[in-house]
Amino acid sequence: MTTRIDGRKLAQQILSKVAEDVAAAGASGRVPGLATILVGDDPASAVYVAAKRRAIREAGMRDFHRALPARATQEEVAAVIDELAADPAVSGILLQLPLPGRLDAPALIDRIPVTKDVDGLTTASAGLLARGVHGLRPCTPLGVIELLDAEGIPIEGARAAVVGWGELVGRPLAQLLLRRGATVTVAHEFTTDLAAVTRPADIVVAATGVRGLIGPEHIKPGAAVIDVGMHRTEAGLTGDVRAAELEGIAGCITPVPGGVGPMTIAMLMRNTLYAAEWERAAA
Repeated sequence: MTTRIDGRKLAQQILSKVAEDVAAAGASGRVPGLATILVGDDPASAVYVAAKRRAIREAGMRDFHRALPARATQEEVAAVIDELAADPAVSGILLQLPLPGRLDAPALIDRIPVTKDVDGLTTASAGLLARGVHGLRPCTPLGVIELLDAEGIPIEGARAAVVGWGELVGRPLAQLLLRRGATVTVAHEFTTDLAAVTRPADIVVAATGVRGLIGPEHIKPGAAVIDVGMHRTEAGLTGDVRAAELEGIAGCITPVPGGVGPMTIAMLMRNTLYAAEWERAAA
């Protein structure tokens, strides 16, 4: 049988621990705070930010939110980031992506101090990850590692195939898996014969944004399959993996929804707590 990995349950356990730690910090007068910045009126982005702000409040953290119109200039967004960066009450800053196309997202992200980069997306954070130095890591890759560990899936010595080479998931996850001792192959849009890459893998992570790309022809019996994709259809949410076709083939699989998604927000809350601790230690 194929086991469904319950991301919601694990995420709730992590969030409960974060809330306990936040309460302890609050008793000493040091409540962490997370700032979210939403530029424009993209409906999906608004839903994601609302979910993050709800998690902030439930964790007992301070909620600093900035909403800017779609017409906001590069300079106006930069000024908001700089203001939050200078505020000692703000432990972490999250700039919701995607931004309106005329804005230079990488330049704005890099204005976030490395100690407040709870998304782990700045050039400085990427460098710390590449060097294996202490820093804040991207939330979704962290969530994938937590899910694998919680299920007792060995990473050290495993063969892992990461399908997707994006900055948000694919590349940082490949580095995290390498640091844990896995032999990692990264596939992408130019990969020929994708099944030849994924079929030998003990762990397959699908993070391509292509609905239903991964099926039984890509997975060896007993492999762990992590589906990072999320697509809205008339029938509901679905992922990059044709999950129903992997029943009885994959050893375990993350469902969509309820797999990786809840873990991303849980890791964001934990990163914010770590950011507050890091800043206090550096003070």
